[in-house]
Amino acid sequence: MTTTITICDTCKLEGWDVEKQPQTDGERLAIEIEAAAQGVDGVKTRRHSCLMGCSHGCNIAIQAEGKLTYVMGRFEPGSDAAEGIVEYAGKHAASEMGQVPFREWPKAVKGHFVSRIPTLPSAE
Repeated sequence: MTTTITICDTCKLEGWDVEKQPQTDGERLAIEIEAAAQGVDGVKTRRHSCLMGCSHGCNIAIQAEGKLTYVMGRFEPGSDAAEGIVEYAGKHAASEMGQVPFREWPKAVKGHFVSRIPTLPSAE
């Protein structure tokens, strides 16, 4: 099953200035994640404008149908964060319920979890 990394492309870290940095921090993180995810089986990316986590941007969500969803934030745009996010998403994709054991978390995602959202019950 495919896991999707949803990336907030409107996130702006404190001190962001359009005059000095025309791309938002979220756009910069999205570019890094998209590059890191290229060719990774079971992982795809998409951008979304505003995940409503402005107080702890840069924000992403790790999602797959029938699995737990994880929202993470407080990332600095860069390849280290992107590679850790993609590695975690790959482990999420390989997990039956989307739960990745703590011992398998990449260092880059530790301390960045904002919430875990349970799966929706099946429609009857």
